[in-house]
Amino acid sequence: MEGDAGKDLECQKIMDGKANDENCSVRATPPCCMKAKASAPELEAKCHSTVVSGWFSGLPSCSDGAGNLLYFNNPMWPGEAHSLRVENILYSGKSEYQEILVFESLAYGKVLALDGIVQLTEKDECAYQEMIAHLPLCSIPSPKTVLVVGGGDGGVLREISRHSSIKLIDICEIDEMVIDVCKKFFPDLSVGFEDPRVRLHIGDAAEFLQHAPEGMYDAIIVDASDPVGPAQELVERPFFETIARALRPGGVLCSMAESMWLHTHLIQDMISICRQTFKGSVHYAWASVPTYPSGVIGFLLCSTDGPPVDFLNPVNPIEKLEGALKYRKELRFYNSEIHSAAFALPSFVKRDVSILRESPISVQTNGIL
Repeated sequence: MEGDAGKDLECQKIMDGKANDENCSVRATPPCCMKAKASAPELEAKCHSTVVSGWFSGLPSCSDGAGNLLYFNNPMWPGEAHSLRVENILYSGKSEYQEILVFESLAYGKVLALDGIVQLTEKDECAYQEMIAHLPLCSIPSPKTVLVVGGGDGGVLREISRHSSIKLIDICEIDEMVIDVCKKFFPDLSVGFEDPRVRLHIGDAAEFLQHAPEGMYDAIIVDASDPVGPAQELVERPFFETIARALRPGGVLCSMAESMWLHTHLIQDMISICRQTFKGSVHYAWASVPTYPSGVIGFLLCSTDGPPVDFLNPVNPIEKLEGALKYRKELRFYNSEIHSAAFALPSFVKRDVSILRESPISVQTNGIL
């Protein structure tokens, strides 16, 4: 144990630039730390392993050999870590874009982490996948064409496939290795790729959208990474403008929009951009996902000018869609009551996100409630 502690402390010194790497097996800063430095260069990201003494702690970190974390620093949620007990590492590899880790956890089943950040677990993936898919698709009647940005694990596709009215599902995922890994280790999610309505496009989503026909989609779902490094462009005005162009009149967007406990500044910026970009309604919703930072995740829902969309009250309730509740596997989280409740915001969010304090404007006048 003393030897391990000495090695970890030596690694700490190396990351500080105070020692050579004779006793440390790591030779380079992991991609997550490079992303952190690119996003907030004033923050030092010193780390080397996501699994320390049998615990996964959210981002690479150093320990003292007894499982005590010495460093944990991510500009998206500084000063905190959520640890999962690792029973078995099933896969560890590096794609062209990111580090990919799959492990069996004690409490949440199999876990997928990208660049040290939990993307999904078998136990709670249902909350995120079901909400990001059904919040938009149950808000419009008979959706027919859908685009998924990201979503390489296949879970969003699985949920979209419950809607029999849909004729075409495009998905644009930049990292093909994520798809391959998930097909092997998460078949209950990647089953979504088996739907004959799915067309897979490997590449950059921003570029894909630039070439998409105007008014092509009834709904676009952005299942993206946190806006650090390359994913930053997915929360900026040009990207939202290309989405608005690709949606039909009255079409809808649902984008992952971070945690209301941690990122009210980011939520404020996203809503501000979308209110200027989309001429329909703009709303923020949220759901509980225990293994995400702070235990909740948000969704930004927008509609283009056209037939008004009342996101708060589903006009296409999933309970009335034939076969939808038992497609592949029964729904575990989403229902129409949860749908409406997701838009009820805590007082501190209404206070901190100032744009939500503006005078309510009805859906018919294309505003945010």
